[in-house]
Amino acid sequence: MEVLQWAGIPTVLFLAPPSPEQLQSFESFAAFGVAGCSRSMSPNEMEVELKSVLRQLRDSGAEIVHYKTCSTFDSSPEIGSIGKAIEIGRELFGNGVVPIVIGAPNLGRYQVFGNLFARSGLDTAPYRLDRHPTMMQHPITPMDEADLRYHLAKQTKLRIGLYDILRLQKVVPASGFNLIDAADCDAMLFDVLLPEHLLKIGEILNCVAKQRTPSYMVGSSGIEYALTQFWETASQLEPTSVAVRPTFGAVEQIVVVTGSCSPVNDRQISWAEQHGFETLALNSARLIDVNTSQSEIRFMVESALGRLNLGANLILHTSRGPNDPRIALAKESMRAMGLSELEIRLQSGRLLGPKLGQILFGILSEKWFSRVGIAGGDTSGHIARELAITALEAIAPVAPGSPLCRAHSKNALHGVEVFFKGGQVGKDDVWGTMLRGTNIEHAASLS
Repeated sequence: MEVLQWAGIPTVLFLAPPSPEQLQSFESFAAFGVAGCSRSMSPNEMEVELKSVLRQLRDSGAEIVHYKTCSTFDSSPEIGSIGKAIEIGRELFGNGVVPIVIGAPNLGRYQVFGNLFARSGLDTAPYRLDRHPTMMQHPITPMDEADLRYHLAKQTKLRIGLYDILRLQKVVPASGFNLIDAADCDAMLFDVLLPEHLLKIGEILNCVAKQRTPSYMVGSSGIEYALTQFWETASQLEPTSVAVRPTFGAVEQIVVVTGSCSPVNDRQISWAEQHGFETLALNSARLIDVNTSQSEIRFMVESALGRLNLGANLILHTSRGPNDPRIALAKESMRAMGLSELEIRLQSGRLLGPKLGQILFGILSEKWFSRVGIAGGDTSGHIARELAITALEAIAPVAPGSPLCRAHSKNALHGVEVFFKGGQVGKDDVWGTMLRGTNIEHAASLS
């Protein structure tokens, strides 16, 4: 949504497949998406839910249907299988070769000879994914393989090809479609190291889209970066400039809920504490325990409001990094519920995310905020649903991959500005940016 929006393609993101009436209410938009939770589903669950959503997208009249993955490709054979998503797409869209683009230099994500590298935050050197400080110990889908061909081979029997960086540098892009379609594989990974590689890939993807409509593609926002770069070069879009992208002003107070275990998220909380924010530790084990959940939610809402009513900027968090003892306590609570290790990985976001949403909704029901922050890839979708958000519209960039959005809802939260971010997204001062804004003329200073 962010990449398309700033390229001049108005885009809206729905929280569930939209009805024809909903689409008509956003008729000025040229692209739309559906935010789902398939990254935390089993293959059997994906078969049911994803097939239904993709069928609706296929029949929407769009030329391109993109199954959006995380740019760190976190997935496994048991949970969030990207291989399964490729299989479902090929079944619904035909048996052509599915392009897969994961690299996105703007996000600090690079693929070279099939191996994925990622920065830990925006200011570190890139790590090979199986050595990445967050991804190698991700609580749901830890990454132990950086070569995405081998990683996908654990998830699907489809043949995965590679359009490597040397081949990409030599190829005449206009011939790219034939090279893909004639390839002896079912899906094709594209190496990406530099922004100019995305331009070549964008022309290839555009050729694919013109030859097969609708076309099914898989990957990160590298798909949109590639296509929009090519469309601008081919004069299909007006050239855009970072200088004219919208800014946003300061607000007097914000509240943030984070469900991330990332060390980047921990650094961001630490920065906020050092610059006047208050923090409140959430007890995940009590929140997911059916015997204590509701009383704990009420207690946390009251505790938060006590601080917020005194003017604090507040961050409520479930973890301060991957070694926070609350993670082990939450897992122990789930084991006591009779869940297996696999079920814990499948269910943890579903058990905890709605509780975080209920806490935030309880706060917002008592005290109005014009801007709120939500962090955590596996929990944020559940939080949004508890807030009864129906759609999101990007209004200004904050951090690559996480724009400031305006929420559409049928309740009192309609129009609230919401900043959703993954645990690894953003610089250390991201919550300060959310408070003071990016409009320099009206920026608030933090002591």
